Amino acid sequence: MGAAAVTDLKRLGKRGSYRLGRLRAQGIIDAPPPSPFRPSFTRSYHQGRTSLWLLALLAGAAAIWGGAIIGLWAAPFIVGLLAGLANWYGGFRARIMVFAAVFMAAVGWGIPLAWPALHHQPVWATSRTIAALLGLPAHALAGIGLTLLIGAVQAVVGLWLGRALTPRPSHQL
Repeated sequence: MGAAAVTDLKRLGKRGSYRLGRLRAQGIIDAPPPSPFRPSFTRSYHQGRTSLWLLALLAGAAAIWGGAIIGLWAAPFIVGLLAGLANWYGGFRARIMVFAAVFMAAVGWGIPLAWPALHHQPVWATSRTIAALLGLPAHALAGIGLTLLIGAVQAVVGLWLGRALTPRPSHQL
């Protein structure tokens, strides 16, 4: 054990004494610092004016309302399909579009169901009878709720089909 071994013992635990080299690969630049957190609701993912999209939302509800008045039961599906196709341009997230489709269906079917009740027509009795015939509890809200649920499901399925027909590039998802 010579003098070299003694000097090695003196270097133990000292900074830079082991010279193992750099642990990272040569030529790779350090990663930039992480970007600050921004909640997803503060980011704007869509294109166009928001007021135009709100107007389209109300127009979709009015189209479903008109379809309900003339007896077009598939109006929520058609409006949902058109909303899904229009979303190719707008670029809204799926959860926002599902909310919009359900809102359009609920308002579009809710107004024609509530309007006759405000004019003292037997909407509640008819809805109660329909609910009982379907095997649901014989309550008016069960029949009206089922009607609104069917409209919402139609709108969401139409939205899904419209979005599936117009896929966005993967870098824009």
